[in-house]
Amino acid sequence: MNQRELFLRHVGQTSAAPLALEIVKAEACMLYGADGKDYIDLIGGISVANLGHRHPKVIAAIREQLDAYLHIMVYGEFVEAPQVQYAKLLTDHLPASLHSVYFTNSGAEAVEGAMKLAKRVTNRTGIIAFKNSYHGSTQGALSIIGDEYWRNAFRPLLPDVLHLDYNSFSTLDLITEHTACVIAETVQAEAGIKPPSPEWMQALRERCSSTGSLLILDEIQAGFGRTGKLWGFEQFAIVPDLVLLGKALGGGMPLGAFVADKKLMDAFTDNPVLGHITTFGGHPVSCAAGLASMKALLEEGWVEQVKGKEALFQSLLVHPEIKAVHSAGLWLAVEFDSFDTCKKIIDRSIAAGVLTDWFLFAPNCLRISPPLIISEMQVRKACEVIVAACA
Repeated sequence: MNQRELFLRHVGQTSAAPLALEIVKAEACMLYGADGKDYIDLIGGISVANLGHRHPKVIAAIREQLDAYLHIMVYGEFVEAPQVQYAKLLTDHLPASLHSVYFTNSGAEAVEGAMKLAKRVTNRTGIIAFKNSYHGSTQGALSIIGDEYWRNAFRPLLPDVLHLDYNSFSTLDLITEHTACVIAETVQAEAGIKPPSPEWMQALRERCSSTGSLLILDEIQAGFGRTGKLWGFEQFAIVPDLVLLGKALGGGMPLGAFVADKKLMDAFTDNPVLGHITTFGGHPVSCAAGLASMKALLEEGWVEQVKGKEALFQSLLVHPEIKAVHSAGLWLAVEFDSFDTCKKIIDRSIAAGVLTDWFLFAPNCLRISPPLIISEMQVRKACEVIVAACA
């Protein structure tokens, strides 16, 4: 059997029709298939490869760490230089109140840890999330996902969870002294790139402050320059009580984190002791890769180019089949009249060498979240292919 047949037989499948592309190499913004085809990558591993694939500084940091040590002890017990240095760099570029980092294996695990911390700190049980939100697929994260289609098959889930309308002022009064935390994306990703108004985000911050509820902002996809700012919440002139990180955090390696004030994070240290532990969270190789990636992101000026590239995509994605283009930096949703239309255009684009996909809660929208290093020539070529696929 060939690799594709072995993949379908032995690797757990999550859809009836996986893309099943066999990629043998990835470099910068390009993917190379076993069949000799190459693709402009407009997905970036779902906003993971913000600096592209195999950035030289990231590869060098991984190799250097491999020569030092791999896993040596569960997270939080040993002083491991890659963790310490990365935590310091992250907190140097976050608001002063966000200065304690808890590393995890993934974004979903960061969600889980943050929910636990909120319950522990507030001694409350209520959790509020938003319709059409996505925070991961573990049971706690699934409990707050904003669509019953994905939740229903796995009930019972966490109790005392309430889903409100995103960007709606009328429901904010439902945040009360019973609410431990409110978890919101700074841009709703799987809803088809839907940013809220600054006024609503500021009202949400004020409501959480007045009720003593912790505001947790999910920057797992929005962070690390995706929106044109280092952090999405910077666009709203607010500071969350906790921020969730993942995706691009590891520079292509698996890594997540939640960040809070140390006074909050210390709630995990007693009653019970070891209130939250992980074996592989903050793996030294992942932290070394993430540290190198963030340094390169800050030093090479890619975030400052995001808005210009967003405008270029917007100017080129014009066709009668395209109903709208929603965007928040280098993060776009190209809207069509139906999923069937969208899927046909996705399939034609992939066949013509442009890798893209659709959104969980907006299946009629085509996903664009390329590496921030994508060139103007690659943007023009990708848009040419998508527009031609619309014809």
